[in-house]
Amino acid sequence: MEVTIQDCRIFYRYLQTEAAEGPVILLLHGWGCDGSIFSFIESGLAEKASVLTVDFPGHGKSGEPPVPWGVPEYAGQMKALLDMLSIEKVRVVAHSFGARVAIYLASQYPDLIEKMVVTGGAGIRKPVTESQRKRQARYKRINGFLNALKRVPFLAGLIEKWQAALRKRYGSADYNRLNENMRKTLVKVISLDLLPLLKSIQSPTLLIWGSADTETPLWMGQQMEKEIPDAGLVVFEGRSHFAFIEEWQRFLTIVKHFFWGGQAA
Repeated sequence: MEVTIQDCRIFYRYLQTEAAEGPVILLLHGWGCDGSIFSFIESGLAEKASVLTVDFPGHGKSGEPPVPWGVPEYAGQMKALLDMLSIEKVRVVAHSFGARVAIYLASQYPDLIEKMVVTGGAGIRKPVTESQRKRQARYKRINGFLNALKRVPFLAGLIEKWQAALRKRYGSADYNRLNENMRKTLVKVISLDLLPLLKSIQSPTLLIWGSADTETPLWMGQQMEKEIPDAGLVVFEGRSHFAFIEEWQRFLTIVKHFFWGGQAA
């Protein structure tokens, strides 16, 4: 189904189960993916609960944000969608970028999220090394010079090509795949450090991490466990940023046990 909220079209699937027990389960995917990444657990969770899966704006079947968004705008749209569907309380499964939105929601609306599962969650900034700092400064310096040259009308087209080459050299793969609007959105998203919000999360939180995760390294999960008042960490040894897919049956069993206890384990 589709609906327009905050001037942005959002696609979602809502599997309503007659025998649902407790709050709706909300599935929040990572950056560069869409809600279909959870297809392997949707049916398992829908045995006992209604399940709401979304495609974040700029992903899957949803439209792009009308202007560059940050985490607060993504979270605001999600809250508005829940309000529209008359959903007052949810349990959340969030991966990577989805965890940014979940953390923000949990900190701003403490009564909204009953329980939360975060796997490979983003939101804590990685320390910037000296070489990275110099590389960023060099990029900004060169890009600033090229922007100044755009004032010369006959150079504009050539400058665009040079800037595209510059982005390809200095930008990440995720960044280079995006258009200008979504590049600015990505910058806003990753620039917000959510570490200060973790202490305000009241929801019981289960963290599931791959020990070989290079996107959101294990130390981030360990830091979240320390900062969130009621949190526990489960580590999938040797697994990557997508540990929840690599061991999906184990992941589903753990999530069911966390949400419903031994009855659904």
